[in-house]
Amino acid sequence: MTAFSQDFPHGITCIDTGYWRPGFAAAYLLIEGGEALFIETGPSHAVPRLRATLAHKGLSPEALRAILVTHVHLDHAGGAAELLNHLPEAQLRVHPRGLRHLLDPTQLQAGAEAVYGPERFQSLLGTVQPADSQRTKSTEDQEMVGWPGRPLTILHTPGHALHHQCIWDPTSGGLFTGDAFGISYRIFDQGEERLLFPATTPVQFDREASHHTLDRLAALSPKWLFLTHFGPVPFTNRLTDRLHTLLDRFADLADLHGAQKGPEPLTEALHQLLYQECPPALPPLSDALCRDWLAMDCALNAQGLRVWQQRRSC
Repeated sequence: MTAFSQDFPHGITCIDTGYWRPGFAAAYLLIEGGEALFIETGPSHAVPRLRATLAHKGLSPEALRAILVTHVHLDHAGGAAELLNHLPEAQLRVHPRGLRHLLDPTQLQAGAEAVYGPERFQSLLGTVQPADSQRTKSTEDQEMVGWPGRPLTILHTPGHALHHQCIWDPTSGGLFTGDAFGISYRIFDQGEERLLFPATTPVQFDREASHHTLDRLAALSPKWLFLTHFGPVPFTNRLTDRLHTLLDRFADLADLHGAQKGPEPLTEALHQLLYQECPPALPPLSDALCRDWLAMDCALNAQGLRVWQQRRSC
């Protein structure tokens, strides 16, 4: 364990990528039989942390065999190409719809700059390099990757984005969910209660596909959800049910507020809904604290819902 990582059973290490704030975005290192792979990379700013974690485990760069990214949004995969350059034996694996964006990130960067603005983009996400085309390959749904004796299964999981995939690890009972099974920050935990909510960020969110993906993932009966935002959460059917409900409530709020000028009414409505969803807590878990932690997600989710609503009306 390091100052920015935490070890879990079955050779799994959760690494805080440092994106936005501590406890906000994670990557994972999996080790089996002296070899390793990363799931997610975070932005380019996170690459030193991932390399340091590998070294802390006593593994050389040559021991890293694969980098799996759940999708190409830059808080998940912005550092993938740079990291690949430091890992001579690794392949970078991505959903086929995301492959071209890792090979030529021009459109991806332009879209992110449109969301964040150029200055904020640079401070949050850094540089984005094109990936080595000889070592960057697309995946297939239900493809097996990993190691002999510990296969991982790739599952194509649209809903948050068309190019989204999750990784199922039967050995640990862990499901590496990217943004397909929502967002949950540990600051909101109260005992066994969790605040878990959908990620409807721009620009490919689809409600019906999200419902289908939730059912597909829940059917695996995982023990753990290894969320990118943020960390391991014990799986329960109740979490699945709440996510289904919140997907529909998000959509209802988009219908109610989407016609109003600007995203602010929908952003505020999402905040109020999530504040009501917070587990019962001590007084320090105030509206102000919730606003501080959920501001980015509510704003981006509102943008994504408005894009989805506009797409439906075409």
